[in-house]
Amino acid sequence: MSPERLEHPELPGMVRATARESQAKARATRARRAATAEIADVDPVARVLVDVALAHLDRPFDYAVPATMADAAQPGVRVKVRFAGQDVDGYVVERAAESDHAGRLVPLRRVVSPEPVLSPQVAALSADLAERYAGTRSDVLRLAVPPRHATTEKEPSEPAPAGPPASALADAVAAWAPYPLSEAFLRHLASSGRPRGVWAAAPGEDWPRLLAHAAAATLAGGRGTLICVPDGKDADRVAAALTDVLGPGQHVVLRADVGPAARYRDFLAVARGARRVVVGTRAAAFAPVHDLGLVVVWDDGDDLHAEPRAPYPHTRETLLLRAEREGAAAIVGGFARTVEAAYLLRTGWAQELAPPRVLVRERVRVAVAGASDFDLERDAHARASRMPRQVHDAVRIGLADGPVLVQTPRAGYVLALACERCRTPARCAACAGPLALTGPGTPPGCRWCGTAAPGWACGECGHRGLRAPVLGDARTAEELGRAFPGARVVSSAGERVLAEVEGRPGIVVATPGAEPVAEGGYAVAVLLDTWLLLGRADLRTEEEALRRWSNAVGLVRPGGRALVVGDAAHPALQALVRWDHAGFAERETAERVAAHLPPASRMATLTGDPGAVDDAVTLLDLPPAADVLGPVEVDEQSRVVLRVPRAQGPALSRSLGELQRVRASRKLDPVRIQVDPPSL
Repeated sequence: MSPERLEHPELPGMVRATARESQAKARATRARRAATAEIADVDPVARVLVDVALAHLDRPFDYAVPATMADAAQPGVRVKVRFAGQDVDGYVVERAAESDHAGRLVPLRRVVSPEPVLSPQVAALSADLAERYAGTRSDVLRLAVPPRHATTEKEPSEPAPAGPPASALADAVAAWAPYPLSEAFLRHLASSGRPRGVWAAAPGEDWPRLLAHAAAATLAGGRGTLICVPDGKDADRVAAALTDVLGPGQHVVLRADVGPAARYRDFLAVARGARRVVVGTRAAAFAPVHDLGLVVVWDDGDDLHAEPRAPYPHTRETLLLRAEREGAAAIVGGFARTVEAAYLLRTGWAQELAPPRVLVRERVRVAVAGASDFDLERDAHARASRMPRQVHDAVRIGLADGPVLVQTPRAGYVLALACERCRTPARCAACAGPLALTGPGTPPGCRWCGTAAPGWACGECGHRGLRAPVLGDARTAEELGRAFPGARVVSSAGERVLAEVEGRPGIVVATPGAEPVAEGGYAVAVLLDTWLLLGRADLRTEEEALRRWSNAVGLVRPGGRALVVGDAAHPALQALVRWDHAGFAERETAERVAAHLPPASRMATLTGDPGAVDDAVTLLDLPPAADVLGPVEVDEQSRVVLRVPRAQGPALSRSLGELQRVRASRKLDPVRIQVDPPSL
């Protein structure tokens, strides 16, 4: 006997056991392959949209459906397929009896889940958006379908309680009564019609409640509703109104900050038809609502509605495409009005839902500090001071009746410093960055490199005194606290944004977009430093400034007041004083039509390395009337702007889509393409 056998007497048994195990695995593998080789008898072809972000591969591919997967591999489910030598994710978009492919089809690897998460309507919408924004369907679907959560998927979705009360339509008509044409609009909603409106909300309006009533009227007609708002704070307000009007359990809130499990649970409730009323932020625009009857976008001018990821779709355009494709009604609402909404009215695509002038005058009075000779007699510096006497008077009057909102455009303490004598901007000696103050007891410091400059002296005149041309919310709150020592002062800005405040007297200092909702509304709103919002170099500067001011004034209770510190002759401030957003938007639209700017034209930007952008322009097959503007240097990159008349917008999108496919197939340097960018 060999020494090895004496040392390991158990070796033959182990070898036999290993051999039996290997044979069993081989038999199982052969059986599995045999089962896979057996193709389904009915609709043996699955058209799969593969999750590959390459433009030239943006189309469904045909795969064979194994008999073992015939029941599970239905349209809308997630699958794994073999593609380019590796396993990739995909969605089954269709089952077919035969394929155009002449060779043998590769079978599906496996069905990840039998849950249909991609509805036919959303699948078709993804194709429309990919073409509209010169992107790929896989990129759109990443925005539309949340990641899978296997444990949550095994849980059933609880059915919704009984529908809205029988008086839902009558209650909605009563709630919307101040707005002419609203009754006809709501009755069309309840009778499965598809009315389309641009809604101008009156100041002080409880707009979440009115949207909840519109959803109730739609649900009474047997159809679902999809409401998109800019942020989670607005979503919570609408959700509370829906609970009050429809009752608990009738809606879901789709937002990304609730966690993967909760988000997927709510998504499945919508996909399964257990909930037919949805409110959420921009990702909710793709919610697979069954029998969609109404889409709503609130405050469509907010930049949060613009998706920052490719292909950069806008919530408003996504919802309007859905309304057209699915035969749904549409509401584009807000306190202010964008030029895109005004263009919908100009073309007759929608009707106006606006309050009468009598109601607007009753709701709020807006004044500009120092606008009259009487104001100047009382305060000679009313037009030059940051917080003239009228501001203190307005705050004092407001504190006697409730909370006061003070809007200031900048967050921080003192954001910029200048020489007190010659007004030269104060710069850092180390990196030439701007100096600022972070608090009342801190020395000046650089906003770029953080270097402190306690002994700063002006390089022009040698003076050591500093002044603050730009103040932030913290310094504003400090000044108001000193002026009104008995008042409660809170700030809402930056990382500390308040959702709501109590209705008792106090001063709330907030930056634009961070204004909390006051219980019962604000007694007075004060808008400071309006010149800052009007000083941006952008196509939408005045429109955006008016929108931010209007949203602040819209939080004032009916019968309240608003005071604006700024140039009373500016058209945007005049529109705010008159609450004439329709006239302002029409003027802006007319100017843009004359200048061949959106929305009268379709624009696109190409951004990247200079050589890559130049190659892209050379490869483009542009429509006949296209204008090529640029290139210009932006943030160390080259950018070209393309412009065509609105009627040739689809042709421009197709041309850009073809460019994407050519560049992807040739593996050229990347170029970022944005169609109708929110800002130039």
